[in-house]
Amino acid sequence: MVELLEFAALKQSAQPFGFSVISLRIAMKRSRYSRRTKQTPDTEELIRLATQLSLSGSRLEDLFWERRLALLADRLLGSNDEQALNAALDHLYGVGGRAYDELADMVEHCAESHHHAIAGTNAAQDVLLFAAPVLAWSRYAIPAGPIAPEVLLTLRVQLQAHVLAVDVRFGLADFFFSPDQLPQNYCETAGLTEKLAKAALHGRDLKLDPAQMQETMNFLSDTRYLIGVLCVSAGAPLFRWQEEDGSRSEALKQWRSQGGEALRPLLPACAMEPLLPQSFHAAVREADRASRPYSLRAAVAFLQTTLNVAAGNLRAVVAPYYDRQIEEFRIGFSLGDATEVIHGVVWPLLENEDDAAELPGQIEVVLREVGIQEVLVLDHRFPLEYCDDCGAPMYPNPDGEPVHAELPEQEEDVAPRHLH
Repeated sequence: MVELLEFAALKQSAQPFGFSVISLRIAMKRSRYSRRTKQTPDTEELIRLATQLSLSGSRLEDLFWERRLALLADRLLGSNDEQALNAALDHLYGVGGRAYDELADMVEHCAESHHHAIAGTNAAQDVLLFAAPVLAWSRYAIPAGPIAPEVLLTLRVQLQAHVLAVDVRFGLADFFFSPDQLPQNYCETAGLTEKLAKAALHGRDLKLDPAQMQETMNFLSDTRYLIGVLCVSAGAPLFRWQEEDGSRSEALKQWRSQGGEALRPLLPACAMEPLLPQSFHAAVREADRASRPYSLRAAVAFLQTTLNVAAGNLRAVVAPYYDRQIEEFRIGFSLGDATEVIHGVVWPLLENEDDAAELPGQIEVVLREVGIQEVLVLDHRFPLEYCDDCGAPMYPNPDGEPVHAELPEQEEDVAPRHLH
């Protein structure tokens, strides 16, 4: 459970942010809807190569198709042709089968990694974009923005000591990213990889202009990202757990302990949970997955500290919400036997979760772990509705109705009234 005492102590030193809408926000790749898009020769070739790769019957044949697919994907990323990439992905998603996954994996790989030949030598460098996600919650604004040089230096020391392989050179972006500020497509990701690689190969960190970054909204529970690039001799280990005496679990343990202390100046008045640094897309997906149960624990901790109630006095209602298909579950919290919803959390579906039958059980397990004794799981379909005035989600109440979430009137002086 999120540490209540830690948060209670931290909140004394901060000023509440005047933001009325609080929610979980997840930067995930949403399911693609099949749509008609104009297919260029490049799109058709992407589809052909990905389909052939999906039909391959041997590793040697895999390598044959992968080389050709990678060359085309690299060219399209280099020319900023996001449209051709998305058109091919949309088509293959509609067709079904393995070809969509093969193409998505290849485009991600090309956007976040490079194999650089070193001019004038037979040597080469492997380059990988990586991210270190941090889950956080607070009644106050969760910070994002520039990282002070002394904090960045401390983070470099902890990454080198506990996460990265011995011979890695790396560069960090001097910015603590919110999900809004991450690259929003494959071409932007490839561009950031290239900028960071140039800095890392020259032994520098990358300075970013805060004025060029997207604004970020404030939410009760959210994710922040430290982002950088790793450079090693071709074929050499990138991470500590790739070395003979390395361990993924030990790297995570030390990063949470030592790296967590280095991250603390970036997240004042926040409870936080660092996740394992890894390749960019894998790290974002892992943060998406981990942030769902984390948001439930944060919600219960928030209600306990704000309303001064025990978790056993809270009731949770879980319901599925649909658009053209099931999109998410929403969880409404109420006090005791009351029907008013005082807080809500969204549990979105991730990729490859079209069969959501097991998710209500997973949600219930998390709620019971944090002390909620009464959990009502509804099975009828709710429309994907939002408040007409503020745009916040509508949450299920114990009577099976979608309603606005509002804290009790007497608590308005200590927390925002609307909690989504």
